[in-house]
Amino acid sequence: MEKNKETLKIGDPAPDFCLSSSTGDEVCLKDLKGKWVVLYFYPKDNTPGCTKESKEFSNNLEKIKKMGSEVFGISKDSIKSHCKFAEKHSLMVPLLSDLEVSMIKDYKVWKPKKMFGKEFLGVVRATYIIGPDGKIAHVWPKVKVTGHVEDVMAKLRELM
Repeated sequence: MEKNKETLKIGDPAPDFCLSSSTGDEVCLKDLKGKWVVLYFYPKDNTPGCTKESKEFSNNLEKIKKMGSEVFGISKDSIKSHCKFAEKHSLMVPLLSDLEVSMIKDYKVWKPKKMFGKEFLGVVRATYIIGPDGKIAHVWPKVKVTGHVEDVMAKLRELM
C-alpha cells in the first residue's frame, strides 16, 4: 500500500460537505460561511483515544463557541453509533457521519494504517480549522490527543 502523504494546505478552499449529525440536523459547510469551523476527524466511536478527544472538545465546547467557532467531530460511524457514543459519554459536540467516506477522502484523511502487522485504509486523526472565508486556516495532519484541544483553542485565538 502506497503511503499517501498528501494533505490539504493552508489557503486551500475547504471541500464542501453536507452530512447528517448526531443532533438530528444536516450540517453543510455552505451554511457555515462567515464562521470559524473546527473539524476533527477521528477513527472510531468508543475507542480510547477517540473518546478522550471527543470528551475534551465537549468539555471546551462553550469556550470555543464563545470564541466564535463551531466544532464538529467526523468519522465513518453511523448516526446510530454516534448517538450511542454521545449519550454514553455525555458528548456535546455534534458528530457527523460519513458512511460513504466521501468527505473523509475530500479532506485527505483516508490513508494507509497498520495494526498488528496488517495494512488497511482508515481514518487518520486530523483536525482542520476553516476560516470565515471558507479556506483552510490551519491543519494538524496527525493529531496526538493529549493537549490537542488546548492547541486548537490557542491557534483559534491567534488566527482571530
